Amino acid sequence: MKLTILGCYAATPRTLTNPTAQVLEIRNRLFLIDCGEGTQVQLRKNKIKFSKINHIFISHLHGDHLYGLIGTISTFSLLGRTTDLHIYGPKGIKELILLQLKLTESWTTYSLFFHELESKESEVIFEDAKVIVKTIPLKHRVYTNGYLFQEKPAERKLNVEAVQYYNVHVAYYQKIKNGGNVTLDDGTVIENEKLTFDPEPAKSYAFCSDTVYNEEVIPIIANTDVLYHESTFLDSEARLAEKTLHSTAREAATIALKANVKQLILGHYSTRYDGLEPFKKEAEQVFPNVLLADDGLSFDL
Repeated sequence: MKLTILGCYAATPRTLTNPTAQVLEIRNRLFLIDCGEGTQVQLRKNKIKFSKINHIFISHLHGDHLYGLIGTISTFSLLGRTTDLHIYGPKGIKELILLQLKLTESWTTYSLFFHELESKESEVIFEDAKVIVKTIPLKHRVYTNGYLFQEKPAERKLNVEAVQYYNVHVAYYQKIKNGGNVTLDDGTVIENEKLTFDPEPAKSYAFCSDTVYNEEVIPIIANTDVLYHESTFLDSEARLAEKTLHSTAREAATIALKANVKQLILGHYSTRYDGLEPFKKEAEQVFPNVLLADDGLSFDL
């Protein structure tokens, strides 16, 4: 699992900073999370293949999380894309995108599927053989969701020496990797634990931006491996955070602590501050394992 930060600053793009967008890679799948202005440029800079992105998750309909979407969709067409593209986001996102495509006469060369969200309860919105994605209802000025990405448990690893020792036929290998026992010709049952090794633990990633401090997310993201949580302000501007329904670095760290996550990544910084280190210092007073997101950074989770 790998996370690439394309943009992690609040409000508007600037010369050296970009609004929210990131790519999460899970077992050869690429998920684009939010799509602020300039996202497609950042994809190119970070050498991420457009063709591998088949699912886009939009947290809410504010410009710094959305205004890059129509450009990205259009560029996919210009590149001759034929693969389906699925877009998940608040109700209204379909109308917004289709109106732009209609008025510019820029219909796509591929099929667009919109999955519009309205529920204020956490729900599963995507699932395949390897990954499951759930919403994380957030509290912001408009309807907003974060997203929880969870790997499904991998197959068990075959112990080649053991299967050879017990003379297990190759036809049983897939059954063994799926966790099954094997019965030999003489009736002897070989338990799976003797034939396999445990797989790597399944990993999880939670994306929470934008939101006021909200403890209702804690049961949803509990024990997550990595949490990205917005930290628009420092404590010195806590009143402004409350007024605009954003969070401080200290509040993000408090959520991480109470949810018992393993790692916290801060982002969505207001550009009023000179440098990011104060965000880390403030958060570490509450939660020890803090990383700072920044445009172009990648994290191997």
